Amino acid sequence: MLEPLQYALGGLSGALVGFVLGLVGGGGSILAVPLLLYLVGVRNPHEAIGTSALAVAANALTGLWNHAHARTVNWRCGGIYAAAGVVGALGGSTLGKSIDGHKLLFLFAILMIVVAVLMFRGRGDQGVEGAQCNRENVGKVVSYGLGTGAFSGFFGIGGGFLIVPGLIASTHMPILRAIGTSLVAVAAFGLTTALNYALSGYVLWGLAGVFIVGGIVGSVIGTRASQVLAAEKGRLNSLFAVFVLVVAIYMLFKSWSELAS
Repeated sequence: MLEPLQYALGGLSGALVGFVLGLVGGGGSILAVPLLLYLVGVRNPHEAIGTSALAVAANALTGLWNHAHARTVNWRCGGIYAAAGVVGALGGSTLGKSIDGHKLLFLFAILMIVVAVLMFRGRGDQGVEGAQCNRENVGKVVSYGLGTGAFSGFFGIGGGFLIVPGLIASTHMPILRAIGTSLVAVAAFGLTTALNYALSGYVLWGLAGVFIVGGIVGSVIGTRASQVLAAEKGRLNSLFAVFVLVVAIYMLFKSWSELAS
């Protein structure tokens, strides 16, 4: 049973994740699990993963609504990618539940280090305007979707940092359209993972609710801050990558200590 303070910290954690997503445009959802574990105080790593997956899916649906209005979503590509990825997410989340929680956190921390490195790299490929999913590239789209879905389900993350380059590599669509389209898959993967974890009792519904509300508020603030600090976007991404790296090192230390004890 969670304390009132933990729910308050859950709302704050959601706001932090939403703020980062609004500010730098991605990567924030990977902080959901460590925030739930080390700030909110969720003791079971599997509960943190299941709860964060539901919250990430809800935040993705909010972002998808905004991108749909801006007409930056390729629904056909997003649907194909998500359909293949749901199969991967189901398999990945089933495997993740069967692994010791602290071992899973150790692997999660390694993934965070990879994310930090990827965030340091610029996205130079501008893509091809009007790129579509067709017979020539549908195999690539399905294979990338299956792979990123498996990663997303295994770690309980949105996986946008993998889905966006996956869409660009398989379809050559522009970065902005890839970001909007990726949210179809992020939402689908998150809901699949959350449902799989919920079947095992690993979703804290009340905590997920306050996390989602906090995420909506934080996203609005972060988006406005991003507009003000648009010229500093590259520096913000680098600073956030350093922060992710620091959190990952802390997680490695904590999970290794638990495994060694």
